[in-house]
Amino acid sequence: MRNPLWKRLPRELVGDIGKYLVIFLFMTATIGFVSGFLVADESMLEAYDESFEKYRIENGNFTLDSQATEEKLEELEQEGVTIYENFYLDEPVDVDLDGTSDGTMRIFKKREEVNLVCLMKGTFPETADEIAIDRMYADNNSLAVGDTITVGGKELKITGLVALSDYSALFSDPGDLMFDSVKFGVSVLTPEGFAAFSDTHMKYCYSWLYEKEPADDTEEKEMADDFLEVLAAKADISGYLPGYLNQAIRFTGDDMGGDKAMVEVLLYILIAIMAFVFAVTTNNTIQKEAAVIGTLRASGYTRRELLLHYISLPILVTILAAVIGNILGYTVFKGIVADMYYGSYSLPTYETRWNAEAFYLTTLVPFVIMAIINVVLIRGKLKISPLRFLRKDLGSTRRSKAVRLPNFKFFNRFRIRILIQNRASYLTLFIGIVFANILLLFGMMMSPLLSHYQEETINNMLAKYQYILSVPDELDVEENSLLGMVQKLLMPSLETENENAEKFCMESLKMIPEKEGKDGESITIYGIEPDSKYVEADFSGLSEKGVLLSDGFQQKYGIKTGDTISLKEPYGSKTYEFQVGGFYDYPGALAFFMPAENFRRLFGKKEAYFNGYFSDEELTDLDDDYVTTTITQDDLTKVSRQLDVSMGEMFQLFNVFSLILFALLIYLLTKLIIEKNASSISMVKILGYKNREIVSLYLVSTTWVVIFSVLASFFFATELIKDIYIFMMSEYSGWLTLYIEPSIYGKMFALGMLVYALVAVLQFRSIKKIPMDEALKNVE
Repeated sequence: MRNPLWKRLPRELVGDIGKYLVIFLFMTATIGFVSGFLVADESMLEAYDESFEKYRIENGNFTLDSQATEEKLEELEQEGVTIYENFYLDEPVDVDLDGTSDGTMRIFKKREEVNLVCLMKGTFPETADEIAIDRMYADNNSLAVGDTITVGGKELKITGLVALSDYSALFSDPGDLMFDSVKFGVSVLTPEGFAAFSDTHMKYCYSWLYEKEPADDTEEKEMADDFLEVLAAKADISGYLPGYLNQAIRFTGDDMGGDKAMVEVLLYILIAIMAFVFAVTTNNTIQKEAAVIGTLRASGYTRRELLLHYISLPILVTILAAVIGNILGYTVFKGIVADMYYGSYSLPTYETRWNAEAFYLTTLVPFVIMAIINVVLIRGKLKISPLRFLRKDLGSTRRSKAVRLPNFKFFNRFRIRILIQNRASYLTLFIGIVFANILLLFGMMMSPLLSHYQEETINNMLAKYQYILSVPDELDVEENSLLGMVQKLLMPSLETENENAEKFCMESLKMIPEKEGKDGESITIYGIEPDSKYVEADFSGLSEKGVLLSDGFQQKYGIKTGDTISLKEPYGSKTYEFQVGGFYDYPGALAFFMPAENFRRLFGKKEAYFNGYFSDEELTDLDDDYVTTTITQDDLTKVSRQLDVSMGEMFQLFNVFSLILFALLIYLLTKLIIEKNASSISMVKILGYKNREIVSLYLVSTTWVVIFSVLASFFFATELIKDIYIFMMSEYSGWLTLYIEPSIYGKMFALGMLVYALVAVLQFRSIKKIPMDEALKNVE
């Protein structure tokens, strides 16, 4: 026989349509976004993984000081690799044709054998005055096919938008904390167009592919290390980058894989919160229907039948939200997420693929979470005997005593009673507000954090310009010899007539990684001249190996004065030890500062050696052949600039989402409290209390909880964000100082109270609608 209890479900749904509708819409939107995210993420990740074979992405690359001979390349290829020429030029680019540089364009010849190029729009260049540029760089600089830009002083017409397979993330340097798709772009030219440029900025880069692919990351590292040893012995290398350490190639895949786990956890937490809300409201319904349940139990209905009845609507709402959410995920949200990824990475075109795992994770898992939480929380309530149900004695103990309250005013004691009676609802509200404010704080803190970092970096720049020079090898020859005279003739090209420029020494070393297969973080070592006007540091009292650390390094690694730090050569096995003598306020990089004299002694340089200039003015008299890098404000602030471009929309999404969650929880739980106390509200109306007085009794109690929850959430959210931030930054090279703008807490409080005020208005209307005869219906 059909269970007659099922007939009650439609009436319950219609009777409480407001609650079920807002939960359904929220869960549908959440599941839809997560489903779309997982579908787009997995589809793009598969396209990314396939691109290694499809586009023949390199296993690594190395850079030489000069072009290698055919004989040298053939000798190196005996190590089980195939080597391809992949020269490039870094040239200033002017995108708006106003005569000033807008960044750097890295130009390649169109690749035919390795690191192939995906054409996204337009055509590849066919003449020397045409160029195809990276699609994301074009978007960020408002460029389109047909526009003209100036690269290295040459006007070039854009014929196509492309994605270079080895630059899915636009890192100009593998040691950078963040890529830069605003000021740095990559492009391809015809061989004739490439040859038209001077080789002043030429980088003699060679890519290699293994003849036999490594079986795993461990074997790949061993093969790369072995090849490095051979390469270092047979060639003068200025750069070496195995594929597994190439941020421009690997960062995208690692980031997409990490996002997936974060989004799944977010979904399950939200489903769990909704499940608790359902369970609390269902327990309230059980309390209202106690007499009916007692009658049904006495008539022969089992606890199992009643349990299935009361969890049916929450589970049906979850299933319906999951099905519609997945449909929206595959149609609407998938495109939104894909656009977000294309706004951050230079990915090739992808095809949407059916993702069974995404369907399982967004349908079956929410169903299980909803079912388990509701069964656990509701089952205990239904264990009460039929007689106690008939008596409406649903307390945890048969003789529970009322809590004795202090001799407060009547209204205050009444409000405290409401708090005690609805403590389960208020506890759920508190947990939900804490979680919502964690999301809100993360979303609101990032833009001020990036602005603060940018401002802090600019204010603490060592100089407006840092020129890094390529110094000719110091030849161990007599000064009166022919080679000595040649060297002497070369040296003036490294000098500048600008009296405000200051020489310094610089080397780049790496941290020794704690885990096998990981690459150590790049650390810049500065050798500073005495009485420097650019680095006003006190080196007195430092030992011969003593250094001052940038404050970012100290914050990231928790280093203390007196500690010893070991670093290693980037392309060798030699290690150096440094003793921490103090700290220097420099957020622009992870850096060590030491006296130039100690630097030269440590690295075995001659007495007059230097390889850089600090200057607050542009140095125009340096020979371009010896200037390898110029570090300016744009270079030091690329992190904040790129994160704002890539994550700006995501930060706003966090803000909107957390406010919706905040409003939803307050609405549902205040609605529950009013419904639970409908008889009491009706009774006080009979006793002559006005609606405003009743609101002050019931909503003021909730207001206390909301204010307390919001204020307490600031502490919990801040402490948790600190741990999350440190963990997040530990996965990246470099450091952004954690900064939470104090005014954010005021904004969060104001937003929370504004949302609560809007909900309170709705609940005020609900209180007004409760009739006086409600109390008479439940007279026993």
